[in-house]
Amino acid sequence: MNGCTRFWLGLVLLSLISISSAAPTDTPGPYLATGIKVGEATQDSVIVWVRLTRNPDRVPNTAPIPGFSYVHVDDGRVIRNPTGRQRAVVRPRELPSREDVEQLQGAAPGREGQARVLYQRKGESAWQETPWLAVESARDFIRQFKLEGLEPGSDYRLRVETRAGEDAPLGQSMEGGFRTAPTPADPARVLFTVITCTQYTNRDLPEEGYKIYPQMLKLDPDFFVHTGDILYYDTRAKTYDLARWHWQAMYSLPTNVDFHRQVSSYFIKDDHDTWVNDCWPTMKSPYMGEFTFEQGLQIFRDEVPMGDLTYRTVRWGKDLQVWMVEGRDYRSPNDAPDGPDKTIWGGEQKAWLKRTMAESDAAFRILLSPTPLVGPDRGNKGDNHANPAYEHEGRELRQFLAGLGNAIVINGDRHWQYVSEDAETGLREYGCGPGSDEHAGGWNQDDVLPEHRYLNVVGGFLSVEVRRVDGKPTLTLNHHGVNGEILHCDVLPAKP
Repeated sequence: MNGCTRFWLGLVLLSLISISSAAPTDTPGPYLATGIKVGEATQDSVIVWVRLTRNPDRVPNTAPIPGFSYVHVDDGRVIRNPTGRQRAVVRPRELPSREDVEQLQGAAPGREGQARVLYQRKGESAWQETPWLAVESARDFIRQFKLEGLEPGSDYRLRVETRAGEDAPLGQSMEGGFRTAPTPADPARVLFTVITCTQYTNRDLPEEGYKIYPQMLKLDPDFFVHTGDILYYDTRAKTYDLARWHWQAMYSLPTNVDFHRQVSSYFIKDDHDTWVNDCWPTMKSPYMGEFTFEQGLQIFRDEVPMGDLTYRTVRWGKDLQVWMVEGRDYRSPNDAPDGPDKTIWGGEQKAWLKRTMAESDAAFRILLSPTPLVGPDRGNKGDNHANPAYEHEGRELRQFLAGLGNAIVINGDRHWQYVSEDAETGLREYGCGPGSDEHAGGWNQDDVLPEHRYLNVVGGFLSVEVRRVDGKPTLTLNHHGVNGEILHCDVLPAKP
């Protein structure tokens, strides 16, 4: 079988899937209604994200969601958003209180308490454990545990335990697992999956969540990357508490809880999960109410397992190294004149990327970007390196990446799947497409341009596999539909 069809069904995963993540009905709190997240795996470390909740379950889907289509202004003006549609005015007293937010669909109010993580390498009998630590109420009752001193290329089991306080009985526990990265000397087979653009109101399993998560689990991925637009603040996050509600509603969905307790993830943010559409640090937006850009930066770092920087690189064995970049924190205003000083990534991050990619001897170097570098994109957009608004830096980066010889780009943000090849440099880019068919759109299926090697206006995910074929490193990239079916396949042998 070739690389397009040779997908391991991951029988080892079946034992993990059988682990229950639900709280027994007689278990005292605290609870884990928003699950756990495992992230930032390296050869010897991982971060385990824990949030304690007041109740064992999310507020059911019979409850309302915030339906705000208005702005928050004090003088009675009518504001038009960037699309030109009129927004009605709302007074400060009409914004919901924290108590109101806790009654919304999918809400999972947090609570004080303590948590610890127990973990063991597969095949070992002894458990290692972290100290009991209190969650941080100012950070929505979250605590992140960094596990260090792990063995490379290994499967680990873990269990998160909770309690209300030092002398209290155990609350809910949750089990899961993760895999550490192989060493740079190990020509290991590695498979990972990539998604983007998961809007809560466009989920395709209204009660459970998303079809893509159990389909990705079937592939037994070594890790997972969300390239951004994890959720959409724009019309429903007028306050800090409403922004937190977005994360509760998304990550209390059963498919999301089940996936993230079993697979280590890397999260990248984009505009909608930072603040508002096409945003930058100095942008003013009168229709975002009391919620600020700075609060969006803080919340993202709280809500996902994250290291010191939002840009980073990780080596996964001899043949693969991945880079994840930050596209919001350092960018120039989108509407500033283009030129050598206009940037999305900022000088420090760009210098880091060029240096580390040039130093790498991995057979394949993959840049995971929240936005496109090649495109093509729609003519009315001005937010990414595929647009004329950032043409100077876009051309600089495309030329650099193409010059490496073995680099490709995987990007999020666009609501359609594609493979494109830059006409000037030959750099190849893979758009993974949105997380559901309901969220697909923005491009005409019949509008196939010369740059396109594949185009499909559907939802789904991308899987990427690096393995040795007859002793030679080979990269296989598959676009999948929401039901897991392979829609397009590329097999790329390593260049000398």
